[in-house]
Amino acid sequence: MKFTLLFLLTFLLCFSGFSQDNHATALQGMRVDVVYLASNLLEGRATGEPGESLAAQYIASRFAGEGLQPKGTDGSWFQPFDFNIKENPHSNTGGKAGNGKNVVAFLDNGAPTTVVVGAHYDHLGYGLDGSSLYVGDSAVHNGADDNASGVAAMLYLAHYLKTSPAKHNNYLFIAFSGEELGLYGSKNFANNPTIDLSSVTYMLNMDMVGRLNKEKVLAINGAGTSPVWKDELAKISVGGIKPKTTDSGIGPSDHTSFYLKDIPVLHFFTGQHTDYHKPSDDSELVNYNGIYEVAQFMATLIENLDGQGKLAFTKTKDEQKEATSFKVTLGVMPDYVYEGEGMRIDAVLDDRPAQKGGLKAGDVVIQIGDVKVKDIYGYMEGLGKFNKGDKAIVKVKRNNEVVETEVVF
Repeated sequence: MKFTLLFLLTFLLCFSGFSQDNHATALQGMRVDVVYLASNLLEGRATGEPGESLAAQYIASRFAGEGLQPKGTDGSWFQPFDFNIKENPHSNTGGKAGNGKNVVAFLDNGAPTTVVVGAHYDHLGYGLDGSSLYVGDSAVHNGADDNASGVAAMLYLAHYLKTSPAKHNNYLFIAFSGEELGLYGSKNFANNPTIDLSSVTYMLNMDMVGRLNKEKVLAINGAGTSPVWKDELAKISVGGIKPKTTDSGIGPSDHTSFYLKDIPVLHFFTGQHTDYHKPSDDSELVNYNGIYEVAQFMATLIENLDGQGKLAFTKTKDEQKEATSFKVTLGVMPDYVYEGEGMRIDAVLDDRPAQKGGLKAGDVVIQIGDVKVKDIYGYMEGLGKFNKGDKAIVKVKRNNEVVETEVVF
């Protein structure tokens, strides 16, 4: 195992000088990053566990290989933090205490402003309680898409920006840990920054960018956090990528911690899939060319914004869009990059109401009970009408037909 790590690091050093536009070599570097980070050796990169430390050391070595400066605590690559996970969130005692670490690197262009580029590197280990969707014997959750893919994109951008003409900003690269436990790492950095946070012009977050679909829809959240975002995103043409934006700066990933400090943010996400939070999220299923195209899209955005100074911040209406509270679940994964009317099902979970009612991946939910479903928010509104044990008629589009089925919540 140690030999494998040494081989991979040596391999990477051999390619440390690849040019910006060498597509094949960039893809190979991304593949090496994802394969290592998502290997069984790292045992799922759970925060506070040995696999997290191995991943952190690897990322630090990659930053060092790019000639970046360490920007963690006391001049190191690492920013440690404490965490305490409680089974009962209302209790002041008990829980699981531990220590995690962010990995922080700086590209100093001598500029007055800094762009933060981040991705979390932790995952679920052998299946974090309450987070894993896997049913079965204990197994390593390798987290190739979630979020070795985001780390690989970040490392590519670190290399790219070293020789980019975009020199009017410095760049701070942060691999966060503790994201799966509740954004512990990014919260810690935002509250204890190793640079002057007032100099940060914006923050870009990559979380699950390894499954770009054939429609090339890229979900970009946070587009309402600065008045420049939507116009700038609309100008970019890279690889046929089609941005699908939402406004809110609040979401279940690390950009939220920066938005709450009044910093413009964007979160890049290629969508959920049936392997999400399961042991099957493995490196051979990753779309490496998709990661490259997402990273190129982001590099173009960074270069287009260079010289514009510090971006204006806008507080957003937190689009959990008045997310209706609901007591039941259909037991599906929504397709967050679907652009049509309704809510397309990306995956159906085992032994849940949708599966028992005969719903299938690819079905588009258009009505739940009396509620017409035009988007994800209509879907949540429909669920909000029911309690556990209730029955409902669900209408879906399947291919060219409308199918009705009864589900029991």
